[in-house]
Amino acid sequence: MSWKQTTLGELADELGGVVQTGPFGSQLHRSDYQEYGTPAVMPQNIVGDRLDTNEIARVDDAMVRKLSRHVLQEGDIVYPRRGDLNKRAIVTEREAGWLCGTGCLKISLPEGVIIPKFLFYYLKRPQTVYWLENNAVGATMLNLSASVLRNVPIEYPAPLTQRAIADTLSAYDHLIENNDRRIALLEESVHLLYREWFVNLRFPGGDRGVGGATSDGIPNGWESMPVTEAIHFNPKTPVQKGEIRPYIPMGSLSESSMIIEGIETRAVGGGAKFKSQDTLLARITPCLENGKTAYVSFMTDDATVATGSTEFIVMRSAKVNPRWVYCLARSHNFRQHAINSMSGSDGRQRVKPTAFENYEILLPPPSILRQFDEQAEPAFCQISTLTDQNEKLREARDELLPRLMNGSIPI
Repeated sequence: MSWKQTTLGELADELGGVVQTGPFGSQLHRSDYQEYGTPAVMPQNIVGDRLDTNEIARVDDAMVRKLSRHVLQEGDIVYPRRGDLNKRAIVTEREAGWLCGTGCLKISLPEGVIIPKFLFYYLKRPQTVYWLENNAVGATMLNLSASVLRNVPIEYPAPLTQRAIADTLSAYDHLIENNDRRIALLEESVHLLYREWFVNLRFPGGDRGVGGATSDGIPNGWESMPVTEAIHFNPKTPVQKGEIRPYIPMGSLSESSMIIEGIETRAVGGGAKFKSQDTLLARITPCLENGKTAYVSFMTDDATVATGSTEFIVMRSAKVNPRWVYCLARSHNFRQHAINSMSGSDGRQRVKPTAFENYEILLPPPSILRQFDEQAEPAFCQISTLTDQNEKLREARDELLPRLMNGSIPI
């Protein structure tokens, strides 16, 4: 098949499109952000090839009109200006009308000669990512500019072939998105159950549930105690220094899910040590405030020890089951206690593990914990299964992508 060769900038000029940076800080200030309004996309909102609304900044209509040249349209592609240059997202119908915020760049080309979804997948190619990383500026953190992005080499076939390639790769992403929705529903169902039983105290047999009695506000059979008596914080986990082990950087923890992505392999040095079924809790701003938490399920061998960032706390079950520990870590009151106990310089505050010694919990009786786990554990197992499926789908898609793009697989 015959493919045309050009650069992204030449293509934009030919088609009347743009490759441009988002508004500068002098145009859009932190004080302009508000709770409601039009979302403004920042680098942290580019997650898993999509735009994530978690903790997204918003601006009012007047600011959108003022920055109208930065408004996103369906089919636009958004990049971070610095940091991980293997991140990008394509704007869908849902995000049309949002703002390309500070710290981002957008590629906006009219559909016709080039199919936006094809261009999106083309820019995912390892060769393109490698080119960007070698042409970006910066020693400690890579910086991407519009001029660098304009020079990206582009090859593309006829629109019909582009669409066929994009449709083939999109089929994998649709399956991944469906699994993600199922994962979110499963996790939310467990959190709802936890809140109902252990926050609202509407548990089986309780006075606010099916019957029973309480005394002094504590349900019969429950016990008030420091959380450190029920959960081990940063437990001693022996591992030989220098051994090659799975490693979890802070960026692998999600702000809205138990899923861990981006698992690395490193020689054991400093940092946290953890095992299967432990909970990982971010201890540094803004990661803790943004909800970064994870449940360790990627290791099937309970004896295997992994390592990770020094910036999270390991929580391991003692008198409660591991699923209960994770739900506690994501609960509002627990997280607020952790945030309030932070100390250190502004913008780099940390939670000390000893901060939880004065945090009281109500320990349910074993029968209630057992009933909770009978419902929670199957959901956790299904989430793990769906996560494994997604990993295999991504591997299959990423293996297929370069072969489609170089024409070795006919379409």
